[in-house]
Amino acid sequence: MKLVRVGQPGAERPGLVDREGRVRDLSAVVGNIGPDELAPAALARLAAIDPATLPLLEGQGEALRHGVPWTGIGKIVAIGLNYADHAAEAGMPLPPEPIVFLKATTSLNGPDDAVMLPFGSEKSDWEVELGVVIGTMARNVSQARALGHVAGYCVVNDVSEREFQLERGGTWDKGKGCDTFCPVGPWLVTCDEVPDPQRLGMWLDVNGARMQKGSTATMVFDVATVVSYVSRFMTLMPGDLIATGTPPGVGMGFKPPRFLRAGDTMRLGIEGLGEQTQRVVPYGER
Repeated sequence: MKLVRVGQPGAERPGLVDREGRVRDLSAVVGNIGPDELAPAALARLAAIDPATLPLLEGQGEALRHGVPWTGIGKIVAIGLNYADHAAEAGMPLPPEPIVFLKATTSLNGPDDAVMLPFGSEKSDWEVELGVVIGTMARNVSQARALGHVAGYCVVNDVSEREFQLERGGTWDKGKGCDTFCPVGPWLVTCDEVPDPQRLGMWLDVNGARMQKGSTATMVFDVATVVSYVSRFMTLMPGDLIATGTPPGVGMGFKPPRFLRAGDTMRLGIEGLGEQTQRVVPYGER
């Protein structure tokens, strides 16, 4: 299934994408798409519904604003330097264990909403990433059982301010959690439609020029390893989001580096998980 939440910010309605790509209204079935709806039994009930029995939402395509596809995200956990070729372009050694940092939940953004440069930003950057959505509580789980705790997958743009991240006294979080710096969606795609999360192509364009092109096959630590590893240090709860790292082609890897400016447009996607488009706007404009 492809689950969505569409409508104006704060007034999104739950929906399901049918085989023709049209959004069907789920609001008569569930009040929202949140942690309770991500449990295996709840997803099974939604999967049993014939989409043709659900009404179409008014307006389709670009007429529908997509919000983050589910609500109730308690934390956003992210993994750094998880692609060998990205670590090389950043001039950093491969980590012996996953690098874990957090993005503030206030950075969450609809997949096509504007990305706002933070105050004083000179080095804001792009990162297409595979997002992993937790469906059942995971605490110290094994790699063999880790994927059983996953409800589905999504596209994430881990927008990053590199000066804040790397030049302002340590801790990556400062450059990662700015408002609008975590566009998510357009869909939450359930695991039955993603038989192997390590075989997904991914890409990102800036102003129509291809910057990133890669595959989840080149992750240093695969999804099962990441979920298992993170669950040793913090309990993963239904609705939590893990961003699993980015392939090469980020702005700071160019010589000279290339960073985002107001007026730029980012377009990105992952095979089977949909596409995002964001316009970059100056600080104070949303």
